[in-house]
Amino acid sequence: MSTPFVIKLGGALMDSATALSAICRQIAAMHAARPGCMVVVHGGGKAVDRQLAALGMPTERRDGIRITPPDQVLQISGVLSGQVNAQLVACMIAAGVRACGLRLSDAGLAACTRATHLGFDPGCVGTVRGGDPIGLRALLGVGVLPIVSSIGTSASGELLNVNADDAAAAVASIVGARGLVFLTDVPGVLDAGRCIIPELDAAAIDRLITDGTITGGMIPKVRGALETAAASGVAVTIAGWADPAILSNLLTGGVAGTRITAPSTLPCP
Repeated sequence: MSTPFVIKLGGALMDSATALSAICRQIAAMHAARPGCMVVVHGGGKAVDRQLAALGMPTERRDGIRITPPDQVLQISGVLSGQVNAQLVACMIAAGVRACGLRLSDAGLAACTRATHLGFDPGCVGTVRGGDPIGLRALLGVGVLPIVSSIGTSASGELLNVNADDAAAAVASIVGARGLVFLTDVPGVLDAGRCIIPELDAAAIDRLITDGTITGGMIPKVRGALETAAASGVAVTIAGWADPAILSNLLTGGVAGTRITAPSTLPCP
């Protein structure tokens, strides 16, 4: 079994049936060629927003964190671990993959607790405090593709809503991934000539923000990726899901998207 990549799916991709189907086919092809080479982690914020709105429940975010009152966590869990996860698993099965849906804490993968570091009470929002990859590795070892939702469980059995980017970073760290890939609606970080920058570190990011090359919404995206790389010890790639060859390029060592590293990032052979 090879050391896997962790692929995080989210954002507009999850709301585009055509694009999602194309990505599932790519994942299926790579999985068939190299079983055990990847783990999928997903969010589904827009689907959650729609469900809460249909029930007349408010959606509140603070500093990018979804406030999750106790009366909403079952609905959020149902959408992410039920609806979205089930749809992804079905899509993978249709593409010929032996896929298995998991919640973040299933089989002891991630130990979660309520988040207490935010400076405000977000409700039933979780953070990952370590974990055990043995169950996930067992699935990978028999050629099963794990598809992990960002719903965790505390030691006391409380359901916790974990930010999907944080969940993907935690899984990458726990399993010792070769790399963490955020598939987004942009092909990567672009230089002044609108070409993709293949690799960035903290110094390069600061320089490109200062000189105006990196602007707007890309600033928090690259800073978040840098923080994730530092926290997880795994290089983070920002890449676009619209490229039909993106995953095959990534998994075969080709150039794809922008790879972001931090001083603590582990090498990706």
